[in-house]
Amino acid sequence: MTTPVNRRGSVGAPPGMLTGVLACLLAALVIAEVVVAVAYGVSAGWGWQELVDSFVMTNSLMALTFSLCGAVIAWHRPANPIGWLFLADGIGHATTPFANVLAHATDSQLAQQVLVTVSLAAWPWSIGLFLPLALLLFPNGRLVSPRWRWAAIGIVVTSPLFVLEMAGGGEPVSPDLPLGYLTISNFDALQPLWTATEVRNLIAILLPVICLGIRYRRADEAGRRQLLWLLLASVIAILFITPWAFVAGTPILVLLAIPLIPIAVAVAIVRYRLLDIRLVVSRALTWALLSLVAIGIYAALVALLDSLITSQVGRSAAVTVFVALIIAPVLPRLQQLVDRALYGDRHDPARVASRVGEQLSAGLPGVVASIRSALRLPYAGLTVDGVVVASDGAAASSVVPLELSYGGEVVGLLEVGVRSGESGLSSADRSVLGLVAVPLAVAVHATRLSAELQASRERLVAAREEERRRLRRDLHDGLGPTLTGVAFSADAAANLITRSADTVRAVELLARLRADTRSAITDVRRLVDDLRPPALDELGLIGALRQRADQMSIRADGSAIRVEVTAEELPTLPAALEVAAYRIATEALANVVRHARASSAVLTLRCGRELEIEITDDGPPSGPWTPGVGLQAMQERAAELGGTFSAGSTPQGGRVQARFPLPVSTLQVPLEVL
Repeated sequence: MTTPVNRRGSVGAPPGMLTGVLACLLAALVIAEVVVAVAYGVSAGWGWQELVDSFVMTNSLMALTFSLCGAVIAWHRPANPIGWLFLADGIGHATTPFANVLAHATDSQLAQQVLVTVSLAAWPWSIGLFLPLALLLFPNGRLVSPRWRWAAIGIVVTSPLFVLEMAGGGEPVSPDLPLGYLTISNFDALQPLWTATEVRNLIAILLPVICLGIRYRRADEAGRRQLLWLLLASVIAILFITPWAFVAGTPILVLLAIPLIPIAVAVAIVRYRLLDIRLVVSRALTWALLSLVAIGIYAALVALLDSLITSQVGRSAAVTVFVALIIAPVLPRLQQLVDRALYGDRHDPARVASRVGEQLSAGLPGVVASIRSALRLPYAGLTVDGVVVASDGAAASSVVPLELSYGGEVVGLLEVGVRSGESGLSSADRSVLGLVAVPLAVAVHATRLSAELQASRERLVAAREEERRRLRRDLHDGLGPTLTGVAFSADAAANLITRSADTVRAVELLARLRADTRSAITDVRRLVDDLRPPALDELGLIGALRQRADQMSIRADGSAIRVEVTAEELPTLPAALEVAAYRIATEALANVVRHARASSAVLTLRCGRELEIEITDDGPPSGPWTPGVGLQAMQERAAELGGTFSAGSTPQGGRVQARFPLPVSTLQVPLEVL
C-alpha cells in the first residue's frame, strides 16, 4: 500500500511531524491553564502572598518549565519517553491551580467538590511518579540495566500513596471551598503511613540520583558532561525539597528549585555542548561553599558580638562588616581550589611542566596523557610526519593544533581538544601548552633521531649481509672451481710421473700440492658457510630449517626427539632477515636438543605484517633461564634488525620467540597459508 504524495506535500504528515505537533498542543494546553489560573487570581484581587500560599505561583512555574522543556525534548527526540513524561508532569502541575480557580468561579457545590478533588490529586502524580521515572530513564530513555526495572515498578506501584496523602488530608484548599471526595475522616490516625509516604518520596528521588551516579561512572567524557547537568540540578533540588517535606514552616518558595531539573534535562539531552557545565559547576560550588562559610561566620559573630556591639551600632551592621572583611580574601582562594578540581593545573604552569617532565622517560604516550590530565582536556594527540604517534582521551568536536619546533624546524603537532562550551583555548591554557611544548619538541626530536639511528643500523646490517652474499657467490663461483682444477691437474701430473718411473721426489711434491689444494678448498667452503648458510640459497629459509630439524632429530646419546616445522609460505625476504631467522631458529633448536628434557619441539614461522619465529618444546619447567652466549647472540641478532626477542620457561615447556618488522615492499606481496 502506498501513500499518495505530490510535490507540495504528503497527504499524511510524517510521524515525526505528528509527534511534534502533539507535543506543542500539550504544551499549549498547559500554558492556557496557567494563564487562566493566574489571570483569575489577579482579577479576584489575590495578593502575592495569597497566590503563593495557594500554590498557584509555584505550580504554574513548575507547569511551564516541565511542559516547555518536555515539548522541546519531544520535538527533537520523539522516541525518548522523558519528553512525554515531562509534558504529563506539566499537565499535572497546571491542572492543580486551574481546577482551583474554576472551583472558585462556580457556585455548584458538586462541581466545587469535583474540582477540589482534581486540584488536590493532580500535582502529586507529577512529583511522585512522572519526575522520578524521567530521572530514572535519563538520558536515553532506557534503564541503566534490567535490574533497575524493580525500582521503576516500585515507583509506579507506590505513587498512589502520595496522591492519597495530598488529597485526603481534610484541610480545605480555601475557606470558601468544600472538601474533596478523597478526604479521609481518620487521616491523623494514619500518620505513620503518611510518614512512610514522605520517606518513599525521598527514596523515589534518591534512587534516580544513585542511578545517575552509576551512569556517570560508566560514561565517557562526553557522557559525563551530559549527566553533570542533571546531577547538579538534582542535588540542588534535593537540598531545597528535603526541609520542606520534613520541617514544618519551611517556605513554599523552596519548591521553585524543582524547575531546575527539567531545564537541566532539556539542555543535557538537546544542547549539552552549548554551555560548559564545568564553568557552571565551578561558579556554583564556589558560591555555595562561600555561602556556607558566610552563614557559619555570621552565626558565630552574632553569638560573640551580641552583647558587645548591639547597644552601640546595631548587631547586623557590625556583623556584616566583619563578615565582609573575612570573606573578601577567601573568595579568590576558594575559586582557585574549585577551578583546580575542574580545570586542572592550568593556573600553575610549573606544576604541569613538572608532571610532563616526570613522564618523559615513559615515552611520548605518557607525556600526552599527562598533558591532557593536567589540564582536564577532552583530547590530546601528538602527530609526527602526518602520523598520530600518541593520543589520549576521546576525539573532540573541535581540535586546536599547536606546532612543536626544534632548531627552527617543525618536528610535530600537538593537537588538543577544546572543552565543551568553549570556542577556543584560553590564554591560561595556551601559556601552559607553550611551556610544555619545549620539552615535548625535544622529546619528539630525540625520538626521531633514535628512529633514524635504528633505520641506519638496519640498513648497515642489510648491506653487510648483502656483501656477504656477494662474497660467498664470488668465492663459490670463482675461487672454488679454480682450486678444484688445480687439484685435478695435480692428480694428472702424479699419474704421468708414476708411469714414467721418474723421481720419487716429484711424486712427493705433487702429493703435497694436492693435499694443500684440498685443504684450501676446505677452508674456502668453511668461509662460505660462515658468510651465509648454503642451504638458504639451495632450499630457501623453510627448506633449510626443515633440513636442519631432520638433522637434529637424534641426540648425541642416541635418543630421538621429534622436531616439527610449521610454516606459512614466505615472500622474498632480505638477506639479513633470512640469516637472522635461520640462526635464531637453529640455535634455539640446538638448545632444546642439548639442554631440554623434551620429547618433541615445534618450530613455527608466521608472516603477516611482521615475521614471527617461535620455538616451543614440551620439556619440564626449569625456572627462569640464565642468559648465556646463545641467548645473548639471538637477542643481538633480533635487535640488529629492529625486532624483539623473548625466551623462557612456561608451564607447557620452553619457549623462544622472535619478531621482525617487514619492509613495505615485502608487505605488498600477498601471503598464502600452506
